Amino acid sequence: MLELDRLTVRFGGLTAVNAVSLRMDGSGVLGLVGPNGAGKTTLFNAISGLVKPTAGAIRFDGRDVMRAPMHKRAHLGIGRTFQIPQPMHELTVRENLVVAQRFGTGKVDMARIDEILDFTSLAGKARRDAATSLALTELKALEVAKALATNPRLLLLDEVLAGLETSGKRRFMGMLKEMQQRFGVGIVIIEHDIETISSLCPRVAVLNFGELIADGTPDEVFRDPAVIKSYTGAGTGDGHA
Repeated sequence: MLELDRLTVRFGGLTAVNAVSLRMDGSGVLGLVGPNGAGKTTLFNAISGLVKPTAGAIRFDGRDVMRAPMHKRAHLGIGRTFQIPQPMHELTVRENLVVAQRFGTGKVDMARIDEILDFTSLAGKARRDAATSLALTELKALEVAKALATNPRLLLLDEVLAGLETSGKRRFMGMLKEMQQRFGVGIVIIEHDIETISSLCPRVAVLNFGELIADGTPDEVFRDPAVIKSYTGAGTGDGHA
């Protein structure tokens, strides 16, 4: 489905992503971790079309999308959330999904929107102002709902669990697991908690200073000396990404 071939992103003299090659097939779940500043969100921005890569290739279903604009990538099936929720101001929750769906698909399917609102437990808030009436957990759910409204086949989730308390995080994890199965969508998720990533993701990729340093099962990756060193600068880990 998604193939990155030596993808590189530079900002002036800073190399944020350095020759990353990564492949994801089908509707699996891939965790993307690494220390702060490792290049994770920049990689998402390059895949979704928010930033222009310096070199390399991005292919989706075998199609070169390096020069495709964001809306074209959304039409092809690449959806994403943002680390900081970005509700559309002065619009209701349902209207947020309508706008997102029109952007991603070029049309509006209210039955699909109602299904997503119900799935994300936002149906009761559908007519509320999205920017002022939602708690943090609900704002995170709205980010996911907007992305789902674009009918993605690949969903990039940027720290959707960050800032949630334990019970909220647990409920959200359950929703993500069900979402992957119910909607048949492939998921790449950035998350800083190793326990969460290990529970959600059968496969984990690790970035450090923009380079891919490990790719494998959670057990393989989090025992890798290079991964441990990337977080601690020493020979033992601290349990958090």
